[in-house]
Amino acid sequence: MKKILTILVLLSSTLGAVSAQQKTAASEYSTRYQMLVDKFGPTGLGIETVILKWETDYPEDMDMLRAKFSYYLTKSISTEVVSRDTDRYLGQKPLMSLKDSLGNDVYYFQENIFDEELFSTAIQTVDKSISLKPLDLSLRINKITALLSYEKEEPDLAAQTLRSLVDYNGTSHPKWTYADTAVDDEFFCGAVQEYCYSFFKTGSPTSFEAFLSISERMASLYPKNPLYQDNIGSYYQVYKKDEKQALKYYGKALKLDPNDYTAVKNCIIIARRQKNTKLEKKYLQTLVKITPDETEKASAQIRLSSLK
Repeated sequence: MKKILTILVLLSSTLGAVSAQQKTAASEYSTRYQMLVDKFGPTGLGIETVILKWETDYPEDMDMLRAKFSYYLTKSISTEVVSRDTDRYLGQKPLMSLKDSLGNDVYYFQENIFDEELFSTAIQTVDKSISLKPLDLSLRINKITALLSYEKEEPDLAAQTLRSLVDYNGTSHPKWTYADTAVDDEFFCGAVQEYCYSFFKTGSPTSFEAFLSISERMASLYPKNPLYQDNIGSYYQVYKKDEKQALKYYGKALKLDPNDYTAVKNCIIIARRQKNTKLEKKYLQTLVKITPDETEKASAQIRLSSLK
């Protein structure tokens, strides 16, 4: 009886060792995945099968989670041509325009349409990635970018997620990495500004308010950075049509950096619209000094001469 038990134990150990040896290495899954992507595209034949097997064997492998997020996000998106009565949609120009039966212009845009279930899987996947590697900024950027694309003119979740990220950065000062490389505040601010630009470009009431909210928070966290004063000035200039308030914030930016190109250019635009020659001359003189563009410099000088 003891001999039989010994044989069974040895047999079980042997089978376990064989099973372990037969388990595909994570690196091999990664190689298979990349080969299929290169050959068939990000949602091509066989990719989902590889990802599911990879996940079964290595459920917390970061490369697998990135691959899964990419697959389901890309798979969730299809494109349609939609008609709008405006010549701008999500900051984009139309593919074409036609006249309707009444002679009105109808504009056609290419728009991303999302499969809810597939998109939800992508977001759940990136959330898991963030929980495993919370200081990898690329994962948070992936999530916000996906939400921004999904929500279009109503970027509530994208703005909320970005605001939470900004607050976390401001209170905890985490040591962020991006592609396994340490990044500094300048990199973080640049990433946030890209989203501010996206909100601004989208041009909807919700996106403009998100633009203002994030810019104001960043201005409070980085009071020496004129960029966010410029943002707030642009909000008042473009969205609220309040040039007095816009000039106030551009003035704040110029106190931080007298050669702030964005503030100078916008002050010139406002002064010209208001027919305020004195103000326009002031900022044209600054523009001549700071612009690296010789054509712009020459044009500013000609304009200055005409105002004397």
